Amino acid sequence: MLEIIEDTLIDTIKLIPFLFITYLIMEYIEHKMGEKSKNTIKKSGKFGPLIGSILGIFPQCGFSVSATNLYAGRVITLGTLIAVYLSTSDEMLPIFISEAVSPIVILKILGIKLIIGIIAGILIDLLVRLINKNREINKDNEIGHMCEEEHCHCDKRGVLKSAIFHTINISLFIVLITFVINIVVYFIGEDFIASLLLNKPIIGPIISSLIGLIPNCASSVIITNMYLENIISLGSLMSGLLTGAGVGIAVLFKANDKLKENLKIVFLLYIIGVVSGILIEFLGIVI
Repeated sequence: MLEIIEDTLIDTIKLIPFLFITYLIMEYIEHKMGEKSKNTIKKSGKFGPLIGSILGIFPQCGFSVSATNLYAGRVITLGTLIAVYLSTSDEMLPIFISEAVSPIVILKILGIKLIIGIIAGILIDLLVRLINKNREINKDNEIGHMCEEEHCHCDKRGVLKSAIFHTINISLFIVLITFVINIVVYFIGEDFIASLLLNKPIIGPIISSLIGLIPNCASSVIITNMYLENIISLGSLMSGLLTGAGVGIAVLFKANDKLKENLKIVFLLYIIGVVSGILIEFLGIVI
């Protein structure tokens, strides 16, 4: 139990700088920028999926949390959010490096995640723009709306105090979620999870994508270790890593009050992960 508590606190502490910087940016946009400047930021999302995918490959689930909060405030697009989720590596990269995996192999895996993230993000944004072509998008100030919902009186607190308030609020939420998930993973065990994926080329990506959706860095650790032990294939590895957005998924349901939209985002992420993994299996891609 002490180990679980320690892991929970460490995971959360690593996210706090990302959370604080993100909320600081959002509060600055809300308090210091005019409506014209805010609209300019929203419309500059053409390159969002590209930038999001590049940032996502760094070995931290903090970027997925930051992207989630920025999306909830409608600072970034849905395509950018999905791109970050798909490219996020969590603990994969540190594990590969510690196990002396060839740099070429690491770069290829990161490259696949990067490409899938960029393509999926761009296509999603194009589709969203097509669907909403004749509608007025993002009319409401979502950052201000988030502030009002939490009754934080942001105008009175100012930028810095409001950012600190939001950071503490979401950090407590992450501690609770991470603690529960760590307990569940501990009692289920990696052996049981491995038995679900062993020698199952089609079912493997389906189950691996589900494991990746677990809002915790533990999912990437489990999936990466099973790949290194030759328990799962490259397709299953990629499926799990593509859907493994860390605690970003949990924060999505906390920061964004649109439940149906959140469920659609999770389902979309899951489908992309499954389809990508199965395609890798059928194409016989090896690294």
